[in-house]
Amino acid sequence: QAQLVESGGGLVQAGGSLRLSCAAAGSIFSINAMGWYRQAPGKQRELVATITSGGMINYLDSVKGRFTISRDNAKNTVYLEMNSLKPEDTAVYYCNMKTSRFGYWGQGTQVTVSS
Repeated sequence: QAQLVESGGGLVQAGGSLRLSCAAAGSIFSINAMGWYRQAPGKQRELVATITSGGMINYLDSVKGRFTISRDNAKNTVYLEMNSLKPEDTAVYYCNMKTSRFGYWGQGTQVTVSS
């Protein structure tokens, strides 16, 4: 059964950096879009960044210039490099991958930024 395995979350001070990784395990073919979402306590899940198979990238306005999304198609892996982290970036981060037929979610990884 296909699943997404995330890693890289943790606790960091404001201004610090973290790198999240998400690898597809099992049989997931022809992945179109890969992305990262986040959900803070008491808030709705929001899109942080997406990257298509053609390399088109979209970012949440508040992370532009600080976060960088990238993907390794050979490894079915998506990354999120997060720099200049702020306390308001604190959330559970979820990766997402979409094929033409299905969507997959990771289990979530906690990112906590202390002030």
